[in-house]
Amino acid sequence: MHIGLIGLGKMGFHMRERLRRNGIDVTGFDRNPVVSDVMSLTELVAELPSPRVVWVMLPAGEVTDAVIADLAEVLAGGDLVIEGGNSRYDADLANAQKLAAAGIRYVDCGVSGGVWGQENGYALMVGGNAEDVALAMPVFDALRPEGRRERSFVHAGSVGAGHYAKMIHNGIEYGLMQAYAEGYELLAGKDIITDAPAVMHAWQDGTVIRSWLLDLALNALDEDPELSRIAGYAEDSGAGRWAVEEAVASGIPAPALTAALYARFASRQDESPAMKMVAALRNQFGGHPAKPAGAPAEALQQPPQPLPDLPPAAVDGTGSPE
Repeated sequence: MHIGLIGLGKMGFHMRERLRRNGIDVTGFDRNPVVSDVMSLTELVAELPSPRVVWVMLPAGEVTDAVIADLAEVLAGGDLVIEGGNSRYDADLANAQKLAAAGIRYVDCGVSGGVWGQENGYALMVGGNAEDVALAMPVFDALRPEGRRERSFVHAGSVGAGHYAKMIHNGIEYGLMQAYAEGYELLAGKDIITDAPAVMHAWQDGTVIRSWLLDLALNALDEDPELSRIAGYAEDSGAGRWAVEEAVASGIPAPALTAALYARFASRQDESPAMKMVAALRNQFGGHPAKPAGAPAEALQQPPQPLPDLPPAAVDGTGSPE
């Protein structure tokens, strides 16, 4: 199978490599010629067999919407667009309608796995018509981890369902990160605890709170035991905030998700060990820049990545993984 991939940033670059490793031919397009296989959308489309499958991995909002509008002009009826960024689910409905006017099919895919996905595989949450999802199944199977499909892939429902599921995933992620971070602060702040990281290491096997996020928290502490090199400042990527807005709109109580979001807001005003841990975790799993301790809010640094160095992405924050 041969697909196009638009956006070769933090996520898209690694996804291209995993797809190729697993037998999918990929022609990638990015504004950065260093990483791009072709120099324009027109060239990209010309490279692909019909019906064309084009995966869009760009920042949510205006950038993605503009590329969808461009694809409506260069693709043909029967082609398929997969939107894999962190778009809000209602944007999928508008973009699907825009493409449908030209007979072009649309699937939305929430992707989780961060910068580790090239090696570990990605969890995929998909929305769209069953026939369209089936067409792209070789791509989904190449991206997800080995093993039972239902443990890392779901056809969640109609268009928008994939990004809705990813939105809720990110809200849960906020809550889990905040729980580990607050636990760390309680340990670090108690004088009878002589080694807070050692306590957390003891939770890695056998406890009911063991998880990959716990492992990543300990990666951060192994690199910086006091988290002295990182400020307690954490951004929110959008999907976690949307999950809280959805809870309010639906009248569904979500106190843990809401408190975790508000803690990120608070982090931009006050330093705290808990928010240092949240900032460190965001860098560990997603490669998100962390503000150095003592630096102004706009000064973000990019610590070393856990995977090989990437060429610089042309699109700002392309395919941000949180």
